[in-house]
Formats: sequence, C-alpha cells, structure tokens
Amino acid sequence: MQTADAAEWQAKAKGLLKAELKRRNVTYAGLVEKLAAIGVQETEPNIRNKIARGGFTAVFLLQVMAAIGAKKIRLH
Repeated sequence: MQTADAAEWQAKAKGLLKAELKRRNVTYAGLVEKLAAIGVQETEPNIRNKIARGGFTAVFLLQVMAAIGAKKIRLH
C-alpha cells in the first residue's frame, strides 16, 4: 500500500474541515464567534489561511470540532 505525501494529507485535512463546516452551514465569520465562545481567539483571515493550506494543528482541528458541536469525524 502506498502512503500519501504531506500535500495529500493536508488536502484531506482541509477537505474534512471544510465539509464539517459546510454540513453545519458555518461560515468563517461564524466560526470566529463560535471559537470565541469556547475561549479561542482567532481572526477570520487567520482561519481562512489555516484551512486553505490544510496545515493546521490537531489542537485547532479539535477546537473547531468542539466549537461547531461535532461529535464524530468522518474519515473517508
């Protein structure tokens, strides 16, 4: 079995996060508010850049999932 390179993993992370936001109809502006409600200060441009490059930390992923109320993550 061939492993994916870093760019492929980043694309998967980006797609996963964008899909979860879309599923819940959460915009980046809305995400800023939801993150602030759990004590995480981010700006909309910073969020946009993190998600666009797909190179965010696991901590950021977990913070977003908690903020949007995701209980499960679909890994396809």
